[in-house]
Amino acid sequence: MSAPCEANLSYERAHNLMRVHVRPLDPETIPIAEAAGRVLAEPLSARVDSPRADVAAMDGFAVREDTLTPGLGNLAIAGTTYAGGLPGMPLDRHMAWRITTGAPVPANADRVIPFELVEERAECISLVEPLPMGRHIRKRATDFSTGQILLDAGTLLDPARLIVATASDQPFAVVHRRPRLRIVASGDELSPAGEAAARTMGVPDSLTDALLLFARLWGAETDGKAIVGDEAGSIEQATRFAIERADMVVVLGGAASGDRDLSRPALLALGLELDFAGVAMKPGKPVWYGRIGRTHVLGLPGNPAGALIAARLFLAPLLSALGGRGFDAAFAWHEAKLEHAVPAGGSKELFLYARQEYSAVRIIDKQSASAQLPLAAANLIARRQANAPALLEGDTITVLDL
Repeated sequence: MSAPCEANLSYERAHNLMRVHVRPLDPETIPIAEAAGRVLAEPLSARVDSPRADVAAMDGFAVREDTLTPGLGNLAIAGTTYAGGLPGMPLDRHMAWRITTGAPVPANADRVIPFELVEERAECISLVEPLPMGRHIRKRATDFSTGQILLDAGTLLDPARLIVATASDQPFAVVHRRPRLRIVASGDELSPAGEAAARTMGVPDSLTDALLLFARLWGAETDGKAIVGDEAGSIEQATRFAIERADMVVVLGGAASGDRDLSRPALLALGLELDFAGVAMKPGKPVWYGRIGRTHVLGLPGNPAGALIAARLFLAPLLSALGGRGFDAAFAWHEAKLEHAVPAGGSKELFLYARQEYSAVRIIDKQSASAQLPLAAANLIARRQANAPALLEGDTITVLDL
């Protein structure tokens, strides 16, 4: 028998209930070339040394240090090697080897003299500038060596880590499967963008595409959306289709307690195990979470501004955990200075749209859950505990990147 659903619980308690049920999805093996944005399920080790030989760190001439005696005359240019070529022949005294950055140096060369420090004439070079301290040679395996673990399990292959993964020369990576997400939105008033004006009191559906984009940014594979009217059978049918295809279903609207709020009752008929319904926060109070079989279901309010904050605080960690990064990897709360005074908070925990303005944070004036234009200026969420005291200009406030 499942635990009873909790209501009006704290933000932290809601997170704790979600953590119990969310685990990374099964791993799959894919080509490294297709691994961008994925999360490693197993460590990735090097298949080659880097660099694979002693190589030039600059364009110039490879030489033997013991030939660089006081009063040095000309050095004969014995050959040329480019990156990807084979090392040149060992150098005799008074010989130099033309070389480009990344090319292997001759076996007995121990310095590369940059082009700009020499004068070249008749296949010979002579020094025209004093030699620098650096020898401009990268020794073999000084970056990493064959068999060395380069990236741990749980690593997100963002651009920087993808460079390392590709440099490993491994053809494949074992990564967590992307969570597949589908949206079910209900509301008789909703119209596709561009069609609302043709209906009396029609409202453009401004939220579903934005949340699909949000989900993709957090690592999901999106499976589209269904927009249905305020009718329990339609909501149930659209959700049944969604749970057959998705690891994560987001239900928009119909989450409050009015006689047209039908989402949760419709889903209970599908076997929804509801963990919580309603969080003591503003905006986003109607947010709820449960599961139907192995599919996670998150209910978000239909108001766009409230829904986006709730998505950042609840959907992002769910997708992060399912995708292998971990629940808490979605959060990097930090302190920032306020540009202006902020009044005392109320009985609910507040999550406010804010904007970083140079070295300070400005709380956006209009904080209505249904207002949409203020979102164009927001890049942060500012957090205020319940019954928080007033703050002055220059005080710190806790913020999270939106």
